[in-house]
Amino acid sequence: MTIFRLPRFYPILDTRVLSSKGIQPVDAARAVLDEGAKILQYRHKGSWVQSAFDQAAEIARLSAEAGALFVVNDRVDFAKLLGAAVHIGSDDLSPFAARRILGPAPVIGFSTHNGFQLKRASEEAVQYLALGPIFSTFSKDNPDAVVGVEGLEKWRPLTEKPVVAIGGITLERATDVLRHGADSVAVISGFVPENGGLDRLQERVKAWIELTNS
Repeated sequence: MTIFRLPRFYPILDTRVLSSKGIQPVDAARAVLDEGAKILQYRHKGSWVQSAFDQAAEIARLSAEAGALFVVNDRVDFAKLLGAAVHIGSDDLSPFAARRILGPAPVIGFSTHNGFQLKRASEEAVQYLALGPIFSTFSKDNPDAVVGVEGLEKWRPLTEKPVVAIGGITLERATDVLRHGADSVAVISGFVPENGGLDRLQERVKAWIELTNS
């Protein structure tokens, strides 16, 4: 079986985070992809009204043009409609059910939060696993217990599948996270500037890609 290879920088467009900074997700997607990102997740925790679907569809189109994998967070139904990959959590549709809906080809990612979950999820029909939060994070309501780089290093051998670390990872911490066993680092707020708009966002994305590819 071919092992799926995760790009080392995994940006997540969280609509709530971007909105709080006055940045439109489609504009952010274009900036991220222009800098060479090869995976991009759309994370929308609000209602999937038509405008959200149209937004995701446009980002899917941009990702395809850039040769990047487009991932929809949580919503297997919309991933199916968009021909996208999907990332699901333990409270979402099960990987088994998601695979039945999507078929054998699309990429599925699955979130875990401790060693037991990571080992058990390794048997699921998914291409990669997320582990976190590595550090404290404000990007998720009711976050799970912090894993730490020590937990990452301890539990990484429990699966042969690629592992993306997530949760509170900053540019300054990323090298340490990768050194402790992560194949990739997922970033939500870490590349979104407090101010400066799209130009500053693009600068940050460039710094992330340079760091993780070094």
